[in-house]
Amino acid sequence: MSAGPAGPRAPEQRKRDALRRLDQDIDAWVSTADAESGAPYLIPLSFLWDGESLLVATPDASVTGRNLRATGRVRVGIGPTRDLVLIEGAVRALGEGELTVEAGDAFATKTGFDPRKLDTEYAYFRITPQRLQAWREADELAGRDLMLGGRWTVR
Repeated sequence: MSAGPAGPRAPEQRKRDALRRLDQDIDAWVSTADAESGAPYLIPLSFLWDGESLLVATPDASVTGRNLRATGRVRVGIGPTRDLVLIEGAVRALGEGELTVEAGDAFATKTGFDPRKLDTEYAYFRITPQRLQAWREADELAGRDLMLGGRWTVR
């Protein structure tokens, strides 16, 4: 979707559109890196946005799970390349018993996937955005930072 002849969206509209995407989209590209070698790893994961953080689940022993635990850092891409929300986030693994029934149920309802019912051991991770960018076309590259240091730059 192009910004079109009206030009780039105002920052407030970009924020509303980014929040709508976080609420409504189900899947994201999650990029991690190996703590020792820096080797990148990219995988699609489903997510739940709670208004402050994303909740994701991945097999505990997976490359993504190991990378998230080791580095505590992640990049997440949501949406198509011409309507992108890009997040750099801090990651925290949820400990035993930290996932509430309500959060697990909300994740399962939104994503259509309930890792709690699988034989493979899954880990849940909270991703707290530290930087959030949103843009559609080249005319929106300027001002694409909507969040810096974990704080919204626009109302």
